[in-house]
Amino acid sequence: MADFKNPFADFDMQKMMTEFKIPNLDPDSIAAAQKKNFEAVAQANQMAVEGFQAVMRRNAEVLQEGVQELQKMMSQIPSSPNDVKASQQAELAKSAYEKMLSNARESMEIVQKSQGEAVEVLNKRFGEQLDEIREQLKKLEK
Repeated sequence: MADFKNPFADFDMQKMMTEFKIPNLDPDSIAAAQKKNFEAVAQANQMAVEGFQAVMRRNAEVLQEGVQELQKMMSQIPSSPNDVKASQQAELAKSAYEKMLSNARESMEIVQKSQGEAVEVLNKRFGEQLDEIREQLKKLEK
């Protein structure tokens, strides 16, 4: 059985561009632009990972707080279920529900912020890329 060789493993963009010999085309600037693109994507990915980690940390904190709150509530409830008033049960349920909504809202805000920052990095690089292309096209027109 023949060994598989990735045809893109030895791909050299700079070498390929110099072989085409297009006048006024700077292969170094193209290679630098591609490097910037990869860096922007890597930065956006890092931001997304950090956002995910922040959400997971916060969810762990919320879970721990929830367990502590449940223990506190259980200690406040009399031992006999008949002694617990329906209004107390309703208040405890309402409090737990409101806390859950607040925590869910906070997690969504963290996710939105993280995604927004990552998209901002990519949008900035896209704008820079368009400017670089415009400059290369001006050089080709000369």
